[in-house]
Amino acid sequence: MTDTQHTDVVIIGAGPVGLFAVFELGLLNLKCHLVDILDKPGGQCAELYPEKPIYDIPALPVCTGQELTDNLLEQIKPFEPQFHFGHMVEQLERGEDDYYTVVTDGGLRIRARVVVIAAGGGSFMPKKPPIPGIEAYENQSVFYAVRQMEQFRDAELVIVGGGDSALDWTVNLQPLVKKLTLIHRRDDFRAAPDTVSKMRGLVEAGKMDLRIGQVTGLHGEHGTLSHITYTDAEKHNHDIACNTMLPFFGLTMKLGPVANFGLNLHENLIPVDTEKFETSEAGIFAIGDINYYPGKLKLILSGFHEAALMAQQAFRYCRPEEKLRFQYTTSSTDLQKKLGVK
Repeated sequence: MTDTQHTDVVIIGAGPVGLFAVFELGLLNLKCHLVDILDKPGGQCAELYPEKPIYDIPALPVCTGQELTDNLLEQIKPFEPQFHFGHMVEQLERGEDDYYTVVTDGGLRIRARVVVIAAGGGSFMPKKPPIPGIEAYENQSVFYAVRQMEQFRDAELVIVGGGDSALDWTVNLQPLVKKLTLIHRRDDFRAAPDTVSKMRGLVEAGKMDLRIGQVTGLHGEHGTLSHITYTDAEKHNHDIACNTMLPFFGLTMKLGPVANFGLNLHENLIPVDTEKFETSEAGIFAIGDINYYPGKLKLILSGFHEAALMAQQAFRYCRPEEKLRFQYTTSSTDLQKKLGVK
């Protein structure tokens, strides 16, 4: 990807607060692109506890992380946000015209007047398996995320892990690959029962292999795998021919490249004012758990409030020639028309 895309606002992070920011910005006719390292929206809510009940969302006595995400996606649908999943923002460049260009590790470039950091406690980074020499194969034969399924067509693929990501991609990639082996340390999985059942059905049909053990060695040259070694419960070693491996060992949260954006930091959080939730750099805002100010409460509802105030100042940067009119969705026919309810 070399072409630069253009929008009003780039939101880094597609968790609940980032999603609600789309709504507040959309009411002001500001278009948004969202970038997230995960392969789906929802952030921590959808990735770490999609079925866990949440009790402190106003007017919702109880909802799961996935239900909250689904409702937010439905709420922002009229504003047609553009999502870029499987991308981590690596650079933030400021031009002489005060516009920012966001650059991701996948080569994506997005130019916008405003950048909103809604990355929770930071970027979700994949946990690397403790396999000697794995770094030599990363991004050539070993990948921690699936960005384009076609990349794995006709591959001799080994997937390692026992959670939702490992099982989901096992089922979804099996029709594309030449050979597929799933390796997990025990014959018990943490994924959705239906997905586990589908995987076992593929094994019984001879369409893939399941091996119980742990990967202990990678073999190949110049970053290209030829085979892996796994060790079973009896400490016996076995080799499996493959040219690609997808290890899914979970995620860990780190501030990541955000720390290199030139912003003032406070204990790995981003200080903001409480009027606009703007950072030390004009046009860059931080909302949700990643920001800091006196009295900050790390609650989703706090992030929603911060998104609303952020949007007011974002409008002033993006539409300096227009007058900001504060309107209520309950009484404004213009806003109701945008939402498709009038």
